[in-house]
Amino acid sequence: MGDRLRLAVGIMGNASSLLLYAAPILTFTRVVRKRSTEEFSCIPYIVALSNCLLYTWYGLPVVSYKWENFPVITINGLGIILELSFIFIYLWFAPTRGKIKAGTITTMVMVIFTVTAITSAFVFHDHHHRKVFVGTIGLVASVAMYAAPLVVVKQVIMTKSVEFMPFYLSFFSFLASVLWLAYGQLSHDLLLASPNLVGLPLGILQLGLYCKYRKRGIIEEEPSKWDLEHNNIQEKPKHMQLSMNEDVNGKI
Repeated sequence: MGDRLRLAVGIMGNASSLLLYAAPILTFTRVVRKRSTEEFSCIPYIVALSNCLLYTWYGLPVVSYKWENFPVITINGLGIILELSFIFIYLWFAPTRGKIKAGTITTMVMVIFTVTAITSAFVFHDHHHRKVFVGTIGLVASVAMYAAPLVVVKQVIMTKSVEFMPFYLSFFSFLASVLWLAYGQLSHDLLLASPNLVGLPLGILQLGLYCKYRKRGIIEEEPSKWDLEHNNIQEKPKHMQLSMNEDVNGKI
């Protein structure tokens, strides 16, 4: 019963993580359509790539015991493909400065992952120590992934707009952290559960910010719309009066 429940939670965790990794599709559809990255940051997707690389390696039999963490492999393997696609699109449409920054950080992530994989495979000779080593580094990457959307928090607060803080990215981050926290507890694997102890409150914080500034944005937009309509109503009689005067003058 315990294994079935763990598998069921793992499947639900996969589904929520898939939605989390796929959420930026809407963002990058806009980037492709406008042929511009605008004010979007590539950092959340690079950090997510780092997380996917490390946890795919963590779930493989090289680190874990046999296929005990197969759900972890499947979702993070798919995440690698999606994140690489988003980063490629960003690099294609970003200005030169943005390309240099994103390319540099991506290269650093790949180097860190390569060093981690080689070290865990050849320095440590049992699954326990390999899991501790890779899991500890993965813990840092996972916490960074959950916190990455906070990069735009300053911009959200200053502009009082959530335009560049996608809601679905924050929502699915929260949902995934809840399910993977449960999966880690059912697996008695603290290295899988621990990142979500941080991801959960960060997800709640992001959703709170979104709700706060979304409502404020609506309140600010409505008066301006009313003023515009009110001005049009006031201007219309003047226009009609001018037309009537011209007609009268024409007849005279």
